[in-house]
Amino acid sequence: MKEKLSDVLKDFKAGRSSLEEVLSLLDEHGKGENVFLNGHVALDMSREKRCGFPEFVFGANKTAEQLLEIVNRLYKKKSNILITRLSKETFLEIKNKIPSAVIYDELGKVLYHINKKTKRSGTVAVVTAGTSDIPVALEAQYTVEVCGYKANVFFDIGVAGIHRVFNRIEEIRKANVVIVVAGMEGALPSVIGGLVSVPVIAVPTSIGYGAALGGLTAMFSMLNSCASGVTVVNIDNGFGAGCAAVRHLSSI
Repeated sequence: MKEKLSDVLKDFKAGRSSLEEVLSLLDEHGKGENVFLNGHVALDMSREKRCGFPEFVFGANKTAEQLLEIVNRLYKKKSNILITRLSKETFLEIKNKIPSAVIYDELGKVLYHINKKTKRSGTVAVVTAGTSDIPVALEAQYTVEVCGYKANVFFDIGVAGIHRVFNRIEEIRKANVVIVVAGMEGALPSVIGGLVSVPVIAVPTSIGYGAALGGLTAMFSMLNSCASGVTVVNIDNGFGAGCAAVRHLSSI
């Protein structure tokens, strides 16, 4: 669609196509292709054409029946699959009714399948302050990988042992985008942000004792970072960080 639209616009500029043809194609591009399932779900099959990443699904609060139909429909259409926040209990309900190629990561609560194995240029470093932050980091990692980019992970290198950052910083600097996942006081994104020249996306997590306030303390710390240009997503939103990284990479 993108190439077709570009060709029509070039033809219009050269006087070979009419304004009506351009408007018609734009209208077609805007409507997209929707797949309706049982009146509860409308899968947006044109999202990748518009946004650069496939139709992804938030798994929490969806029934096993709904998720089963979503997975099978996406698989049948040869789309890459990513369902986030999917509980183990719900996965076990649908496990024997979905293609065996579909993978479930219990720690990250992510179900995924890469049908279109497109290798895109660009890498993402996914960094966590602590081991407890890994589930959120996995959500980010799989989001990036399902979109065709490589993700390298660096777990448990938080500021409580700052030497761990310096031991891995040269590897982290090789990435085109860095996602930093941290709870507690959320200090690690500021440290990383002062050591790399590429976009840094900070993810506050709800990990921490009482005054961590379910991730609010980490989020406020990240929003007030002294490291210029650090982007902050919502609490525990590894998926959002992954999508933000993909948007950065698609512009390279």
